[in-house]
Amino acid sequence: MKGFILYPTYRIFNGRPHVLLFGKLENGQSFLTVNSFRPYFYIKEADLPSLPKEHEYTRTDLKNFNEEKLIKVYTEIPSEVPQIRRYLEEHGVECYEADIRFPYRFLIDNNIMSAIEIQEEDYEQNEYLDRIYNEPAIIPAQFKPVLKIFSIDIETSIDGKKLYSISIYSEEFQKALIVSKKKIKSAIVFKDEESLLEKFKEVIIEEDPDIITGWSVIDFDLNFLREKFKQHKIPFVLGRTDQQCKLKLESDFFKTSKSDFQGRLVLDAIGLLKGSFIQLENYKLSTAAAHFLKQGKLIDDYNKAEEIESMYKKNPEKLVEYNMKDAQLVLDIIKKTRVLDLSIHRSLLTGMPLDRVSASIASFDSLYLRKLKERNYAAQSASFRNKETRITGGYVMDSIPGIYENIIILDFKSLYPSIIRTFNIDPLTFVGKKPGKNLIIAPNRAAFKKEKGILPDIIAELMEERERVKKEKDELTSHAIKILLNSFFGVMANPSFRFFNTDMANAITHFGQFLIKMTAEEIRKKGYEVIYQDTDSIFVKSCIEKYEDAEIEGRKITVVMNLFFEKYIGNTYGTRNHLELEFEKVYKMFIMPKIRSEEAGAKKRYAGLRVVNGEEKIEFTGMESRRRDWTEVSKKFQHELLDRIFHKKEISDYVKKFIKEVKEGKYDDMLIYRKGLRKNVEQYTKTTPPHVKAARKLKKVESSVIEYVMTEDGPEPVQNQKHRIDYDHYINKQLKPIADSILVFFNKKFDDLIKGSKQSSIFNF
Repeated sequence: MKGFILYPTYRIFNGRPHVLLFGKLENGQSFLTVNSFRPYFYIKEADLPSLPKEHEYTRTDLKNFNEEKLIKVYTEIPSEVPQIRRYLEEHGVECYEADIRFPYRFLIDNNIMSAIEIQEEDYEQNEYLDRIYNEPAIIPAQFKPVLKIFSIDIETSIDGKKLYSISIYSEEFQKALIVSKKKIKSAIVFKDEESLLEKFKEVIIEEDPDIITGWSVIDFDLNFLREKFKQHKIPFVLGRTDQQCKLKLESDFFKTSKSDFQGRLVLDAIGLLKGSFIQLENYKLSTAAAHFLKQGKLIDDYNKAEEIESMYKKNPEKLVEYNMKDAQLVLDIIKKTRVLDLSIHRSLLTGMPLDRVSASIASFDSLYLRKLKERNYAAQSASFRNKETRITGGYVMDSIPGIYENIIILDFKSLYPSIIRTFNIDPLTFVGKKPGKNLIIAPNRAAFKKEKGILPDIIAELMEERERVKKEKDELTSHAIKILLNSFFGVMANPSFRFFNTDMANAITHFGQFLIKMTAEEIRKKGYEVIYQDTDSIFVKSCIEKYEDAEIEGRKITVVMNLFFEKYIGNTYGTRNHLELEFEKVYKMFIMPKIRSEEAGAKKRYAGLRVVNGEEKIEFTGMESRRRDWTEVSKKFQHELLDRIFHKKEISDYVKKFIKEVKEGKYDDMLIYRKGLRKNVEQYTKTTPPHVKAARKLKKVESSVIEYVMTEDGPEPVQNQKHRIDYDHYINKQLKPIADSILVFFNKKFDDLIKGSKQSSIFNF
């Protein structure tokens, strides 16, 4: 029977540790496998005299990276490993792989990712699980699960003290539970919170979802429910065992709250989106619903608490509808974006559970340690290192500012993974900074052996797999592989990485800088002008006037350059080239702005006009239109201004007209600033930014994202605006900088234009 692992953990039974794997079977049932397994780690054979005599050990065929033999040291229970490690390290003994979590040790040793085959017919059952297998044989398998996911949402009183209702939504199951004295057709009505909570618990246990989700579901919904369970002395048991569920809440902006529902997963929808690298203007449910579903919530975010209070008292049917709609929106967003499907694919690739697929170092370990063992090596244990270590970034050329036609964009396909693969960059092949025969020497003098490394091998397999699934139009697996490949450099540059070395990580970026500069120089030798370079991209001014022919020209350049790399890499490094320069696109019109008040060109700021499927499209990078701290009015102004530039239309009258309309209030609904709070309002003591000043004018801060406008009395929240809008602020701080960044190319200034100076020659180009 095939299954998918959702939740790996361990327990001690009769003094012996057992690995527990909870998951979902191919027949739709829940399962638990229970396997005894001994904790262990390695030390050098030469250090055996330092090992306390009571510890059992065995000799192995494994070595460390210095080719020294290792022995395997066993402990009785997993918690003893860090204790013995600490003792040994205090006595100068290095321990190997002593930091690996016990359940993952079992998975790695059995070469199990997330899909398994359970080779056992006999099983037991209990009130929480359909099948419990004791000591089954488990082998790796190919299997994509269909998981049951429940979206939950709660509504509470305005003072946050009472629970009003809980909605549970899935494709097969929709239930609303509410505390009320009225009869409500669309919900199950309870006389008090206690009976509602008992029913909610019963539904979760009986319906047995694999995943519980929601919007800020851990920080808000489950945190509130946990306190209510505690208040009413009901065990907070919502997992697949009789263990109490745990929450670990984080107030730190950069950390994510976690949950522990034994056997069941809680995946916050916001976390799924962010973990899939989906960026939104803000992460309010209303914003995500409008963006992905073109739908709104039934209640506007402004005065939401008051409306909920009013509905609960006067129209509970409507409250139930609103509550259920919010739960449904979350699930619809997850389905529309396919973020859960993507997480499943990432889990199958790395062996990480769904709630840890974004843990890039753990994902790397999961892949790397398996391959390492195949070659009879064991890894050093991870240890704390100085987080201040600096890694060199990619090369960014000072741009040549101007307005251009037909700019060809070329970029390297997966530059850093290709560098790792081409130059055999790997912890196992790295020999430090030293000259020598038969070594690959990086531009920063880091040296690597030519015997094939493990990471280049992993990258080769993943790239080949990606090409295969692309042909099969399997976009999710392709995207999952891309995310994994792109994570490898970040892992190697992270001081928490077990093999971290500044020279090894910098070898990758130094090769990147060297290659991008050399590529630009070779392209210039062919008679082209390179106006900009950024990490893995090169911006080339076409020598051809017709936009339609520029793509052909761009593709010809890549053919010539790829032949050059093939020859250069082979002759210089004696290794096979895996670098590939690709044609990306052509901008019909392109603007590279200047740094404000300077002649030099800006970095990472540009805009271009493309034709995609016969339709024109303006793309922005680093410009105001891409930044969240700029208002919609500034984005509209910039977009229209550039559209006119790119189509060689008159702009002076447009600028004057737009400023006039702003002052007349035509764009008042586009003057809203949106800025997130990174801590509680009271904690801002050293400085008080505008959004904090606005937040302090609210009766109650109901969202971490503050929406405000600048008025004649300073920043004021949108829902509590009392003074006239300060139009001069928007004109001078938002519109003028945008206009001047473009007008500078025609030796004109925004102030002169607004004052009505002659502009008849502004577009004589």
